[in-house]
Amino acid sequence: MRIWPGRPYPLGATWDGIGVNFALFSEHATGVELCLFQDEGDTRESLTLWLTERTDQVWHCYLPDLRPGQFYGYRVHGPYEPQLGHRFNPAKLLIDPYAKAITSTIEWSNDLFAYKVGEPLDDLEPDHDNSAGRVPKSVVIDSAFSWGDDGPIHVPYNRTIIYECHVKGMTMRHPDVPPELRGTYLGLCSDAMLDYFQKLGVTAVELLPVHQSVVDRHLAERGLTNYWGYNTIGFFAPEVRYATRGLGNQVHEFKTMVKTLHAAGLEVILDVVYNHTGEGNHLGPTLSMKGIDNRAYYRLETENPRFYTDFTGTGNSLNMQHPRTIQLVMDSLRYWVDEMHVDGFRFDLAPVLARESYDVDKLSAFFDVMHQDPTLARVKLIAEPWDVGPGGYQAGNFPVRWTEWNGKYRDAVRKFWRGEPGQVSELASRLAGSSDIFSHSDRGLYASINFITAHDGYTLRDLVSYEQKHNDANGENNQDGHNDNLSRNWGTEGETTDANIISMRYRLMRSFLATLAFSQGVPMLAHGDELGRTQGGNNNAYAQDNEITWMNWDLTEEQAALLKFTQELLAIRQANPVLRRRHFFRGEAVAGSTRKDVTWIRPDGRELSDVDWRNAGAHVIGMLIDGAATDEVGERGHAVLGDTLLILMNAGEDAMPFSLPALNAEGENIWVTMVDTAREELLVVRNGAVSVDPHAVMLLRFGIDRRMPAAMELRRERPSIVEQHTL
Repeated sequence: MRIWPGRPYPLGATWDGIGVNFALFSEHATGVELCLFQDEGDTRESLTLWLTERTDQVWHCYLPDLRPGQFYGYRVHGPYEPQLGHRFNPAKLLIDPYAKAITSTIEWSNDLFAYKVGEPLDDLEPDHDNSAGRVPKSVVIDSAFSWGDDGPIHVPYNRTIIYECHVKGMTMRHPDVPPELRGTYLGLCSDAMLDYFQKLGVTAVELLPVHQSVVDRHLAERGLTNYWGYNTIGFFAPEVRYATRGLGNQVHEFKTMVKTLHAAGLEVILDVVYNHTGEGNHLGPTLSMKGIDNRAYYRLETENPRFYTDFTGTGNSLNMQHPRTIQLVMDSLRYWVDEMHVDGFRFDLAPVLARESYDVDKLSAFFDVMHQDPTLARVKLIAEPWDVGPGGYQAGNFPVRWTEWNGKYRDAVRKFWRGEPGQVSELASRLAGSSDIFSHSDRGLYASINFITAHDGYTLRDLVSYEQKHNDANGENNQDGHNDNLSRNWGTEGETTDANIISMRYRLMRSFLATLAFSQGVPMLAHGDELGRTQGGNNNAYAQDNEITWMNWDLTEEQAALLKFTQELLAIRQANPVLRRRHFFRGEAVAGSTRKDVTWIRPDGRELSDVDWRNAGAHVIGMLIDGAATDEVGERGHAVLGDTLLILMNAGEDAMPFSLPALNAEGENIWVTMVDTAREELLVVRNGAVSVDPHAVMLLRFGIDRRMPAAMELRRERPSIVEQHTL
């Protein structure tokens, strides 16, 4: 085979239509072998090529006789000195960190470890058994794809509704998804799923990790798997398990999914894990970066670099102090935007990426590089603003352009509807967009990603059905998962046939969903909450790739009604600009009105006083939003007026009469009930009061178009996805 010098950039294996360029960074290696394989399961390479060219610490060559579909890996030579942070071992075949496709999951064996497993010296003695038959191979791909006119949709944050979902879990049990497509990228973009997303009213799907990941050994040996995928081994490679055919085809199928979702008006956001990899701590396997350059890619303890600094709870943390590691992350992000056309990212344990010497630093090199990058300037950036390191809770501390999962919103809403005392003031701040958390960083309402549940923790149905976690299926003696879930079972732990308890649970689910839909900020819905999905009380179902986590589409009457109710909630949100403002409320009169943009109302119809805010025994609140408080501009530059809305919430145990504000001093004051989470009957009230049932939300609109019956007002057709983007 002809071997040419090649180029040090781009890193990875790049097919240019003539041949393939290979480039691998390693600062401390003494030699690099490129290993070519004829089959993904080969235990020995068919050809080994020594890379003799090294430029700027990058080992490279060009093979003009190679074609896409070629399997390959690396063996990297250097010192095996764990006490100094070096773990080179050429007996271990290594995955290219820049591989665009990877053949399969690993096959667990002691061969995958660079040290002699079980020896008295632990990881200090190297192991010389060949690992090639156990580790997946990297694949050379042809990146050509017919994108046509596909491009970013750019849904504004104030119109964005995020749907967090799992590629496999969404489709495995759907009767209208073709059996051969269930659990795959193509299944997620099937006609049945497109129809579901559009009718639901979401604008973006946020996919749990789809980077190639590692199934932990302790799970594999118990017949379980890392279902969530938070154990990345390939930052450029789509997870092969979600492809119908694999062997490089996962790239084409992923692109097909994105293009199809875009055509339906849906953005694609990826949950990404750049804080650690699947290689674990000092006793973990050597699969890729650990054997390529351990000191460069991982944070090591300063006093004893044999051990890893762990801000993630998984054993290791990427070394964001090294420029080549930052380059790896940035190259990966740009690849998924430029080549795969995704619309944004949700960063798992994001503070890890901003840790310089030790503390989280808003002026870190990572943020500097992110903010100047023109490619990433056009996508959504969402942070999970906490990690397990010291000072790891960083909610509100991310810089401009970043949005954050608002954990304080989640906790406040759960506490309020559980009936805890003293929650009214906290809830009001969260309903209004959490300016106390985000305004100091010069960000607007877009900064708050509001959520009540997510993949990690209870589903919404379990939140109102269980007070104790039930994680026995995970095989960890129910020791895993959170213990403080801020949940309430409403009389019985788990499933029940008691009609009163079932009715109350569905009322609470409706109240939770209404709270989410009517809060300022960006709502995120966890998949299945809209139809009452349960995991049987398992609040840490990361290892359950089965009926526990898969969506069950065989709906009961109550579940179907909850789905329809959620669709109506999201339609109301999109149709009313006062529910999706771009800027924080000011508590002042706005142009076109003599009333404040927002007024907080007590049951007698008057504005809350300082004493009312401090009343720990209060469980009710009213939020009056003036129709002129839209901060939205029409096509001709004129302010867009919305409906004046009144949101009433009662988390108490008794019904509460609410005097409706008299906004029209000269005539009749008409309030139309648009939503009542406790009743199906939607009333029109003139100059009077309403009774808000316990544990319920009501949404009322001031005034009525007399040409249209009140019942039709709620059920008016939701604008199409395309129309929403042009309003």
